[in-house]
Amino acid sequence: MDILEVINARRNIKKFKSDEVSLGRIEHWLQAGTMAPNHRMTEPWEVYFIGEETRAQLNHKSNFCNAPVVLAVLSKHGATDFETFENALASACFVQNFNLAAWAEGVGTFWSSIGSSPRSRAILGVPEGYDVIGIFGVGYPEEIKEPKERTSITEKIKHLS
Repeated sequence: MDILEVINARRNIKKFKSDEVSLGRIEHWLQAGTMAPNHRMTEPWEVYFIGEETRAQLNHKSNFCNAPVVLAVLSKHGATDFETFENALASACFVQNFNLAAWAEGVGTFWSSIGSSPRSRAILGVPEGYDVIGIFGVGYPEEIKEPKERTSITEKIKHLS
């Protein structure tokens, strides 16, 4: 698939097969994530692989859609509020690169914001000075839904003089 096909085909997966995904493949896609733009090369992201005990403690309503792998992506705060904001944006770009690299090889993700709650942060052991960008289920899709309708970009463009 070319990049536009990957972008247009990618979905948030809500039902995974139980087939394992190798750690080597996941690390390969995470490495692709590191090519994300990040201001002043801060590389603010950190990745936590979540084991069964921690996953059970998080008690996500769908158990991360029964994905065989669950990981969290964190973003380190910067020296200023603005740098912290930039780091969060860079970490979201890291996640998107990871998601697209995995999708290009037939593996999907489910993005949950549960990690940002104080309870989840405590369970994950997130240190002060970090934000949780998301917790991700990773695996082979059992089901791929049709895309939801999107607003045309022409309705979102403003031309300034």
